[in-house]
Amino acid sequence: MPVMLRRSSAPGETWDAWAAIGTLVPELDPARRLEGLPRLLEEAFDAVAPDWLALGRSLAEGGDAVLAHAPTAAANVSDLGLMLAWSRLVAGWAMGGRRVLVVCPDPWLFRHLAALPGVEAGPPPPLAAAEAWLASRGLLARLRVGLRMARAALAFRRSMPPPGKVWLLVYGHPASTPEGDDAYFGSLMREMPELHRVLHVDCGPDQARRLGEGGRTVSLHGFGSPWTALALWRRRWRTRPGGPLAWLIRRAAALEGGTGGPAMIAWQIHCQERFLAAAKPYRVAWPWEHHSWERAFVRACRRQGVATLGYQHATVGWREWNQGPDSDPAGTAGLPDRILCVGEAYRERLVGYHVPEDVVGVAGALRYAAGRMPRFDPAAPVFVALPFDSALAAEIVDALRPLARKGWRFLVKDHPMTPYAFAPEPGLERSAVRLSDLEGVAAVVYCATTVGLEAVLVGLPTVRFLPAERPVLDVMPAGLTVPAATATDLEAVLAAAAPGPVLERSRVFAAPDPAIWREALFG
Repeated sequence: MPVMLRRSSAPGETWDAWAAIGTLVPELDPARRLEGLPRLLEEAFDAVAPDWLALGRSLAEGGDAVLAHAPTAAANVSDLGLMLAWSRLVAGWAMGGRRVLVVCPDPWLFRHLAALPGVEAGPPPPLAAAEAWLASRGLLARLRVGLRMARAALAFRRSMPPPGKVWLLVYGHPASTPEGDDAYFGSLMREMPELHRVLHVDCGPDQARRLGEGGRTVSLHGFGSPWTALALWRRRWRTRPGGPLAWLIRRAAALEGGTGGPAMIAWQIHCQERFLAAAKPYRVAWPWEHHSWERAFVRACRRQGVATLGYQHATVGWREWNQGPDSDPAGTAGLPDRILCVGEAYRERLVGYHVPEDVVGVAGALRYAAGRMPRFDPAAPVFVALPFDSALAAEIVDALRPLARKGWRFLVKDHPMTPYAFAPEPGLERSAVRLSDLEGVAAVVYCATTVGLEAVLVGLPTVRFLPAERPVLDVMPAGLTVPAATATDLEAVLAAAAPGPVLERSRVFAAPDPAIWREALFG
């Protein structure tokens, strides 16, 4: 058989090349590891996008699928698409001439791959213990979420302003201020005193109290019922999968059910519906990404006659297919009434993801104001922007350490929403400042963060880091490409990286148009 599927490597077996799924196998000959696997994974991941969107649309028709990320095809919070990509790769190897050893300790994916033609499978990894552990962990996590949300509901009850106001629904970003400056909507609240702000349930109590000091900001928690919060332990995505993808669906449900995520989504949906009923807003705008809670929010607004305005606040990366309507059973009817983009490049990407042209327009970037950036200085350190995902951040730091020991100098800045602790060493230092605060850099390394795009726009040498075992979002708009590197070839790609031309910024991040924003919010 061309593919030998094993839960771990076994001595004495004969094979031509090997690949490990989700684990490193140091006892195997590294010279016989399948070459270029990170790039092969990206290609397979892109190829299975239509399959994931169609599957997600089908899964989303279930009543409690709104509590899950997998049905939305959101690649930054679900790895169901990655499982489909692995399936495509293994199926291709099974039809080839080489004998490939595939090491897969994942009990669900193993059982899925074992059923593919041309795969000779050994004993599968244990399943019952894995599912029991996830179920227990998920129950405890949802119980903990319920207690926290009940306390928050009691702590944030307050009177409401008169109905008919225009509201911004935002996350509790640490850069937002009580005076109205907002990490997502910039200075709109200061410039438009009629605006009010309501905080997503992810905003912690201390930050919510701080932002509430301005008198125009309230927490969604204050609209929730403590009794509903205490019942959140029951809320999770339940599905009865069948067909050839049953093991992958079962896996997605088990993983999502093993966290407190479903309870948080359920609480957000509960609080936002009660907010709409109590505040009776004229219009609500929010940093739109088309996640499951946002789809539920649009439906609730439509039921109550509230106008909806989505702001494409961050880059719409390649592989953010969830931002289109294809995985939503409601199709384009599940989109906000209007979507405003930061620039023409991302408006075009959304149209390419099948968002209707009459829904989406450009109003300018409220978050990415043009400003000072460092110059290219080959004698300066390389600036490294870590992503939101801590596992990816750890992989990048691990890839930098051997280069630092060879004389490279790196300044590493973690993501503001997810600080990442690592042990510095000579040549590998933590940066307390952003890229824009530096005088000069030799290059920029990034992964799934807009910092890379900012660097490319001003012509700095820029390298996109490719993780070993999963594709990530590419923040570059169509027509902009940068060198990509894995941990294996990072040094060579960095050494070859060179400055590029300074690009026209306005197509990507247009200057905000106050007239468009005022008309969109109050028209």
